[in-house]
Amino acid sequence: MGESGPVRWSTAAERALYGDGGFFLREAPGAHFRTAVHASPLFAAAVAGLLRRVDDALGRPAGGVTLVDVGAGRGELLTGVLAALAAEPLAGGARRVRLCAVERAARPAGLDERIEWRSEVPDGFTGLLFANEWLDNVPLDVVETGPGGRLCYVLVDPASGKESPGGPPDPADLEWLRRWWPLRGEPGERAEIGRPRDEAWAAAAGRLTAGLAVAVDYAHTRAARPPLGTLTGYRDGRQVPPVPDGSCDLTAHVALDSCARRAGEGAVLLSQRAALRRLGVRGHRPPPALASADPAGYVRALALAGQAAELTDPAGLGGFTWLLQPVGIALPLPPDPGV
Repeated sequence: MGESGPVRWSTAAERALYGDGGFFLREAPGAHFRTAVHASPLFAAAVAGLLRRVDDALGRPAGGVTLVDVGAGRGELLTGVLAALAAEPLAGGARRVRLCAVERAARPAGLDERIEWRSEVPDGFTGLLFANEWLDNVPLDVVETGPGGRLCYVLVDPASGKESPGGPPDPADLEWLRRWWPLRGEPGERAEIGRPRDEAWAAAAGRLTAGLAVAVDYAHTRAARPPLGTLTGYRDGRQVPPVPDGSCDLTAHVALDSCARRAGEGAVLLSQRAALRRLGVRGHRPPPALASADPAGYVRALALAGQAAELTDPAGLGGFTWLLQPVGIALPLPPDPGV
């Protein structure tokens, strides 16, 4: 995985996840952790519904709209969106939709030919940019407060995961910490510098000419940063120590409030529960009378209600945060439906 010896976490994670033979170039994310995309087709259907709303807000442009999935994994979300659009296409027909997966791994075999595969976000497109659990895998640096309140980068040995203190943070990182993750100076306090995520999000959303950019991730805000950080690893569906040797996913929660501030005044933060409910995913049980009138239909409706409940559970997937950044349009979401 490259040279040995301790390095900063951003360097180690970049090599481990995206370097030669890196985890995400080698492994399908769905084999190691379960996202909302894998939990239920209702999630892809909600994204398809959001795309329809963006299309309407744009006035149904003659050239159609583009859905760009950043951090596309193996194309699961766009595959689900295709199925949802087949059942309920955009006004004017499916040909008005361009689907584009952005992923650093190679295109998977058997992916629908209607899905374009790219390593970078296309420039100057109109429509919806959707990044589900992408920013948490953008590598970042970790700092820790040492004896006497001295703040230093945390270095890590890529082979073992053993950490050691490094040099003092750069001025740009110190400024980000002062504004977004201020530390009290107590020994052992840690912070994860979200500046690379801010920049990555600004670069991706900046390629959208008009429409909506959405980032979905586990997140925290300035008022409740975790004192020891969130950096961890995942492998085979289990949480594991974050050893940056290429054997596991490396993830840290996202300071989405910082990304939102950089995005501008129109950006909105919502819980996944609130966002999906506004898109029609509410988890209501079907009426009991349906069980006798249409037993098979009742079972299907009950299964979908269970999936919707999982997607919107505030203690689980519903606890994700959505950053919604309109570009040239009003926020294309209906009001909260209430109870």
